[in-house]
Amino acid sequence: MKKVVAIDGPSGAGKSTLAKLVARELGFDYLDTGALYRATAVFLVRQGLEENASDDDIASLLSGAKVEFRNGRVFVNGSDVSDEIRAPGASHYASVFSARLPVRKHLLDIQREAAVHADLVAEGRDMTTVVFPSAYKKIYLDASVGERTRRRATELAAKGFEADEQKVRTEIIERDARDSGRDLSPLKKADDAILIDSTGLRIDEVMKKVIEVVKE
Repeated sequence: MKKVVAIDGPSGAGKSTLAKLVARELGFDYLDTGALYRATAVFLVRQGLEENASDDDIASLLSGAKVEFRNGRVFVNGSDVSDEIRAPGASHYASVFSARLPVRKHLLDIQREAAVHADLVAEGRDMTTVVFPSAYKKIYLDASVGERTRRRATELAAKGFEADEQKVRTEIIERDARDSGRDLSPLKKADDAILIDSTGLRIDEVMKKVIEVVKE
C-alpha cells in the first residue's frame, strides 16, 4: 500500500474541501469515499429499495453495481451521478445505507484498491479506524454543530437546493447520531488520530495545520 493521509469527521466539518486541497499540495490522489457511499445509496433507491430492506436484497442488487470515482467524478455502471449525489436526499440515504454490512463490504475493497496504485488523501467516516487502520497519517476533523450547519446551508444554497438552517441543523444532529451510534464501523476518533477543530478557521488555516501534521 502507498502512503495514505486518512481524514475522518462528522458531516459538514469540511473534509471534502480540505482533502482536495491537501492532496493537491502533496501531489497525492484524492479519494472521496463519501461520494462512493452516496452513489451506492442513489443506485439502491433507483432500484426501488426501501430503507428497511434486508441485507440479502441489498447484496443482490449490489452484485450488479460498479461504483467508481474517477477524476473527481462518480460513476455507477458507467453513468455519471456526480450532481445527483449532492442533493439532500442522497445525504440521508447514504447515512442510512452506509450502516448496512453489504454496502460496507461492497465498497471496502474499492477504497483499499485505490491505495495500491497511488499515494492518497482519503476522507470519510471510518478511514482511520477500518479502511486504512495503518494509514501514514490520521486526522480527525471536527467543528461545532453551528459551524457545520452554516457551511452546509451555504453549500446547498449555492447549488440551488433548499437551505433552511434549522432544518439543516436538525439533519446534521440526526446524522451525527446515526453515524456515531451504529454498530458497524461507527464514526469515532482513532486513538492515534490528530484532532483538528476547524470552528472559526479559514480553509487555508486548516490546511496548514494538516500539512504540518503530515510533515512532522
